[in-house]
Amino acid sequence: MTTAVLFGSFAILLFLSVPIGISIGLSTLIAIMYSGSLPLEFLAKELVTSVDSFPLMAVPFFILAGEIMGKGGISDRLFRVANSLVGNKTGGFAIATIITCMFFAAISGSAPATVAAIGGIMIPAMVRQGYDKKFATAVVAAAGSLGVIIPPSIPMVIYGVVGSVSIGNMFIAGIIPGILVGLALMAYTYYYSRKQGYKGTGDKTSLANIAKAVWDAKWALLIPVIILGGIYGGVFTPTEAAVIAVVYGLVAGLFLYRELKWRDLPKVITDAALTTATILIIVGAATAFGR
Repeated sequence: MTTAVLFGSFAILLFLSVPIGISIGLSTLIAIMYSGSLPLEFLAKELVTSVDSFPLMAVPFFILAGEIMGKGGISDRLFRVANSLVGNKTGGFAIATIITCMFFAAISGSAPATVAAIGGIMIPAMVRQGYDKKFATAVVAAAGSLGVIIPPSIPMVIYGVVGSVSIGNMFIAGIIPGILVGLALMAYTYYYSRKQGYKGTGDKTSLANIAKAVWDAKWALLIPVIILGGIYGGVFTPTEAAVIAVVYGLVAGLFLYRELKWRDLPKVITDAALTTATILIIVGAATAFGR
């Protein structure tokens, strides 16, 4: 009966559109009160102890890195590289958006950060290019979810902590599936764009334009190389890589590209803190729910 109360209350709360983290926590609390076999302090204890983990520190740092790089001009430069490669093809703008999301996922490890950083730039740009707004939004939402698969992935970090699994091995396992999913998205985007008549930008693809875009984005393109190369080379752990990503993003945004201003930092930190809090509440409540 306690199991029925636990899952039943969870289903009802979800049906009432209560946020997922709150639904998990409240259903756990209701089940505890119904069974009487555990003290109420159990939920509070699990909320604290479940997130008291060194590897889990990678989560807020990767989220913060994604926010910094989104505001620091890195996502814009990544798109210019992708657009110089495929922008003149059928559906090239949408395909370039997917490639950009794949690059950014390899930097931030966060699907929300990828969607926020790329979507804010690319959805309006795709609409101006003649794409349907619903399709433009769907492309960014689907491609942004690659942040769950392509390393460094925040969900992989969380799973590794909870399941006592090697985070580095999980990162390696996510590379090929992430690329395959990205290629599948590009293939469907090309098919759909051809069907709807979405043309390319009309700009010629030339080695000079590609080289110019790559050179302008050289600091951005180095980020996944440093992060993933450092992890797989045993130079630093995934948690330390997240801290390095934050520092590198600050240096690139403030001093190299100079698009991130000191006055922007409070909002960047606040947005990262809100996303982090949401994730950690879900992790803590889900641990208590499971136990």
